[in-house]
Amino acid sequence: MSEYLPDLTFVTPAGSGDRGPGPAGRVIIVLLWLVVCALPVVLAVPDLRLAAGKTGTPGTLTVVSCTALGQGRYDCKGRFTPDGGGPAVAVAASPDSDAGDVLRARLTPEGDRAVPAGTKGVLAALTLPAVGVGGLGFLPYVIGYWRGAGRRTRRGLAVAGALVTVGGLAMVIVGMVAAYA
Repeated sequence: MSEYLPDLTFVTPAGSGDRGPGPAGRVIIVLLWLVVCALPVVLAVPDLRLAAGKTGTPGTLTVVSCTALGQGRYDCKGRFTPDGGGPAVAVAASPDSDAGDVLRARLTPEGDRAVPAGTKGVLAALTLPAVGVGGLGFLPYVIGYWRGAGRRTRRGLAVAGALVTVGGLAMVIVGMVAAYA
């Protein structure tokens, strides 16, 4: 590498206990971290409400076809039959479906897609928020480090962060297994 950068000197700036970016940079980093981790939670609310039965029309989804789009992606179509009677509606089905699947589902208020209902649907819908929660795990440690927390406090924050992150990962795995089961 040195033959490409012969005149570049790698130096760590000397400072009195410099612990990262300045105050404005720290605020920006924390705000961006919060936004990135909160966004999946906010975006998942409509699907969670749908899977939990708070919105949408209950019924039965029959997956009619799944077309491979390449690179492990699928486009699945289905037929939704409302519990209250009425004509079946052509809808988009979850890409993790298989042709011929018949399951309890809820039709979105827009009427364009149906998602699994009940425990399976709720666990699958919790996958995205679990990513956000897992991402928040080490934010308290970073803040503690910047604020000059003692070694013991930082160790506790690191252990708590690891537990939150592992918990988020576990929920992602549970949600994925539920979605594909």
